[in-house]
Amino acid sequence: MKKLLLLGGAGPHVKVVESAKEMGIYTIVADYLPDSPAKEIADESLLNNIYDIDELVRYCRENHVDGVLGFCLDPTQKPAQQIASKLGLPVFGDEYQVMSLTDKRRFKALCFLAGVDTIPEYSEAELDSVEYPCLVKPAESRGSRGITVCRNRSETEKAIKFAKSVSNNGECIIEKYMVGKQDLTISYLVKDGVATLVSLGDRHLGKEEDNLNRQSVCTIQPSRYIDMYLTYADKKIKKMIELLGIKNGPVFFQGFADGNTVRLYDPGIRFPGNEYERIYKQATGIDLMKSVISYCVGGEILDYDGKINGSYDLDGKVAIQYRINFGAGKVTEFNGLNEVINHPLIIDVQQRHFVGETIENTGDIKHRAGEISVLCDRNRSQMKNVIEYIQKTVTAKNEKGESILISPFEVDLIDKYYGDYDD
Repeated sequence: MKKLLLLGGAGPHVKVVESAKEMGIYTIVADYLPDSPAKEIADESLLNNIYDIDELVRYCRENHVDGVLGFCLDPTQKPAQQIASKLGLPVFGDEYQVMSLTDKRRFKALCFLAGVDTIPEYSEAELDSVEYPCLVKPAESRGSRGITVCRNRSETEKAIKFAKSVSNNGECIIEKYMVGKQDLTISYLVKDGVATLVSLGDRHLGKEEDNLNRQSVCTIQPSRYIDMYLTYADKKIKKMIELLGIKNGPVFFQGFADGNTVRLYDPGIRFPGNEYERIYKQATGIDLMKSVISYCVGGEILDYDGKINGSYDLDGKVAIQYRINFGAGKVTEFNGLNEVINHPLIIDVQQRHFVGETIENTGDIKHRAGEISVLCDRNRSQMKNVIEYIQKTVTAKNEKGESILISPFEVDLIDKYYGDYDD
């Protein structure tokens, strides 16, 4: 029996353990939490700091582990590469490739070399010429942590200090704020140096007054910009992956649609940290988790006899990833998740926050209380009906008896943005 060490046991890792078990692989989940969701179903769990490389290498050698996987979390990418390299096991990228796809400044330099568009940037020496509003963010971080939208120089100077304080490398980036531009999520799977697009989605963001204007409240795939992307961006981005030298594994980007230009701003040598892979599997029959697990334990990336080509279209279906977000306060009631899972179009429900927890106004992914995955026809009425059902069914309150739900997706946007879908 092959053995797989999975770094991180958060909710999105559950599907990895499930897929590995279907493949007959012994699963070991390691993180610093005693009750991570993936640990509950794994064959074995380790209470380890994933940055303790030497200890995990020792464990893998003594227990004859065949593969190491980080999958979808930024903090796991470097440790997974380091551990696998020390053990001589298959790995998605070398040190340079992982750094290029985890450090935003190095990534921008890579984009420049490859001719891929990015967001216009300012240096700290150019603060007098900044066109406001601007966005200040850590050069190396995750989950939208440390990001601030600034409207004057004083706010920018304060945001620079904050971003540097939470950046893993102590550096920050100052960019044009791309307000009004569609945020995109992009995923490729690379096999033997050939990159295949498996996802292009529209990330609809929350309200600025809720401090969620940098967080997705709903992602819809395929993107309404798919034709533009394939015409103007796909070849350039594939060329960049080839230039970087990635041979096997997932590659992830976020960017903005700006006319006929796609401006990238965030990379990863991983898949996104959501449940898209479950929806994709039901729509296409392709299991992306098994594809990458196979490679990690000594096999090859599975492309399902070429069926993966064009699979971003989801066989004519639509994927909706609806996020439940909480505002600041103590959660005293949270109802409806057990009911929505029975809806015929809803295929998965993930809960991240629970009654009794206190939510802080951080403006990042910590506001996300749950995620509901939908697979439906490319039909506006069906899309709107299932979203309205979720919004009516899921309720949550704070200690004052007030609703703690914030930034619900505006259903009218379906007609506005997806008007060419059948109705």
